[in-house]
Amino acid sequence: MHCRMQRQPLLVPLVSFTSNRIRSLRALVFSSFFQSSMETTSFSPSIDSTDASSAAAEPGKEILRTSSASEAIAEGESAKEFGFGRAEFGRDSLVGTVQLYDRHVFLRHKSPEFWLPNVQSAKSDHLPQLLAAALKARKGDMKKKTLLTICGATDISDSSEGDVLIFPDRIGYRRLTDADVDNFVELVLVKDTEWLPGAVETLSGSYIFVCAHGSRDQRCGVCGPILIEKFKEEIYLRGLEDQVFVSPCSHIGGHKYAGNVIIFSQSKTGEVSGNWYGYVSPDDIPMLLEQQIGKGEIIDHLWRGQMGLSVDEQKKVQSIRRQPNIAIVENRASGCCQGNGNLSCCQNATIMAKPDANHTTGGNDNENNPSSSRSNSKSASQSENLIPTLLKQPVRDTYAALAIVVAIASVAGAYLYYKN
Repeated sequence: MHCRMQRQPLLVPLVSFTSNRIRSLRALVFSSFFQSSMETTSFSPSIDSTDASSAAAEPGKEILRTSSASEAIAEGESAKEFGFGRAEFGRDSLVGTVQLYDRHVFLRHKSPEFWLPNVQSAKSDHLPQLLAAALKARKGDMKKKTLLTICGATDISDSSEGDVLIFPDRIGYRRLTDADVDNFVELVLVKDTEWLPGAVETLSGSYIFVCAHGSRDQRCGVCGPILIEKFKEEIYLRGLEDQVFVSPCSHIGGHKYAGNVIIFSQSKTGEVSGNWYGYVSPDDIPMLLEQQIGKGEIIDHLWRGQMGLSVDEQKKVQSIRRQPNIAIVENRASGCCQGNGNLSCCQNATIMAKPDANHTTGGNDNENNPSSSRSNSKSASQSENLIPTLLKQPVRDTYAALAIVVAIASVAGAYLYYKN
């Protein structure tokens, strides 16, 4: 009895301390998960389409989610079935799974956990619903085929709610409201002028949108938040917080390809292009940052397609890009579409042989480097094969004519010698 009375005063603070720790940990976990679905910058877009077929090829049956992203990740079986280790991951060909469109409009609205399966339907919130309806009604009046997608709001205070970002124009408008929708669509998207009530802002840097629309498909709900966190981590480690911005976005088509990512960044020619990637895993993120964003180089085995290219053009440009000694020089005068760096889908593009990697302008390295000599010979042979036959024909005709003249001159000389 005496011992119990001595221990009792110690038990009360211990229980109190434990309860406080549990409450702190619970708040920390909630805060971390909530922040993971938020944007890292004040002007980052995300994507959703009113009509799935207008955004991308839609193979496979969508899997509606029955739990939140946090619950799916916490459950090992769900992560195994719908995450990066699922049986279907990485199996199908990706190129050509993006339908042709010319302009991408992003509306910032709430965060993924509040999105309905169709965030632009009549049952959804007013702003996405009104903007989608206005775009559909004025579709025939717009010069550019436009895709609308919803992206996550920036912070808890919703200070970025209603922000609109437009690519490849790289412009943004703040705080679009229900009353502004018709006027905005008329001025900006139909007439291609400025929306006078709002000041236009030029977007700088690269923008990454990751589909995290868990209420639409469980694969996106599991993979999306993980990829967003990994992107944020790698961006921070590289000191790119003011240059690269990542945001969750709504459904963009192709659930079976989750994780689905769209990157708007400059190519080697300085033009902005929206490249779609599928089957992206956390291990692929450093490569996407270093090659796609850092160097403007396409990662072909993850590449689904690109804004501004038709399905056939996507397949064609990738086929050409995979030929190591062939480069395509874009014909600027034709105003044709642009692929990766020097790649173009133009019909009248000039095909050239790339210089051999071992070739140098200073001195002859072929004698000291047999492999270089063989490589240069191979490159020269391939270059010769690219010369059209019509260009070779006049050269052969010239040589034949010269041979005939020489023969005649020889006969004439012999005849004069014999006569004398």
